[in-house]
Amino acid sequence: MESKKLRTELVVSALENGTVIDHIPSKNVFQVIKILNLDTFDNQILFGTNLDSKRYGKKGIIKVKNKFFEIEEINKIAIVAPSATLIVIKNFEIIEKKPVEVPGIVDKFIKCINPNCVTNHENIHTRFTVIDKDAMKLQCHYCEKTTSKENFIFI
Repeated sequence: MESKKLRTELVVSALENGTVIDHIPSKNVFQVIKILNLDTFDNQILFGTNLDSKRYGKKGIIKVKNKFFEIEEINKIAIVAPSATLIVIKNFEIIEKKPVEVPGIVDKFIKCINPNCVTNHENIHTRFTVIDKDAMKLQCHYCEKTTSKENFIFI
């Protein structure tokens, strides 16, 4: 009797050129897709969530064909998924692999939660100082209101 070997892994084609965002907390994968506007991106995107990880238990991953992220996009990833790793691939080779770094200053992409803040009434870009990188707390440069990740509204 012939025994059949069970498949235990999903085989996904390698990226020729693009970026892999690895080690995303599973609950944040869709938020990363949204804040990077990958939900409207025309090139191939592959994502997985609740994948087994020796380091984190469960993780998420996003592979984006022909996309290399700018610093502002990397800062967005770091705010939502500070444990993430970026892997840049060119001609099927890993060119760079590095963890994202939470910036000290966050400009333009998070709304101040204070309804009286000048940024909610004038044409002024928001600006925050990161005051706690572990708990992800930001302080508005203009009104000094502190907000935490549970209240972030991306603009």
